[in-house]
Amino acid sequence: MNETPIHVLVVDDDVRVALINAAYVAKVPGFQVTAQAHSAAEALEFLSSHPVDLVLLDHYLPDENGLDLVRRLRQLGHRTDVIMVTAARDLATVQAAMRLGALQYLVKPFTFAGLRSRLEAYGALRRTLDTGGEAEQAEVDRIFGALAAAGSPNELPKGHSASTAELVRQVLRSAEGPLSTQQIADRAGISRQTAQRYVKLLERSARVSLALRYGETGRPEHRYTWLPSEGPA
Repeated sequence: MNETPIHVLVVDDDVRVALINAAYVAKVPGFQVTAQAHSAAEALEFLSSHPVDLVLLDHYLPDENGLDLVRRLRQLGHRTDVIMVTAARDLATVQAAMRLGALQYLVKPFTFAGLRSRLEAYGALRRTLDTGGEAEQAEVDRIFGALAAAGSPNELPKGHSASTAELVRQVLRSAEGPLSTQQIADRAGISRQTAQRYVKLLERSARVSLALRYGETGRPEHRYTWLPSEGPA
């Protein structure tokens, strides 16, 4: 590629994980890892004198969490883009990340394909925005949909059907509240075992959130909620 590379700061408290994530980024054409940081303070210090285009940010850092770091960056005037790459999957954290302007939210553990699709979508988005000028509604819709579409059906593991995955997504997206796997199965017209497989797949892809509801027997029921931060799939 002839374009100026997109410079990335990888922030993760685990040195080994940071190295893996940096290696993943380096494999995607058009992206270049500028540095790695293992704490919020280290990231902030680096960004104060080395602006980057994108931060791959873990939420669980030793001195403060990733979202607090994003708040501080915004207060200081840093407008670098952020993709959250973290094991934090509670809805409150996801919602806060969305409100702070995180462009994507990738839940650990993830595959190289999962990260690559999001980076490629981000790269395409930057190229579109760099052209400047004005946009018609169709162009605006395409820009806002570019990142949301990243990591959709072509990432499905072997043995999974894109049409079944879409059916389960539609059931969750249209639900008025959390659903159990049996409720998902009933609404989708599939077996409970099939519903369980696809819900787990969507959960690993940061598409749904799991919560436990305890009944009279004391045995928790798994209930799933669609995460709006991913937008339409």
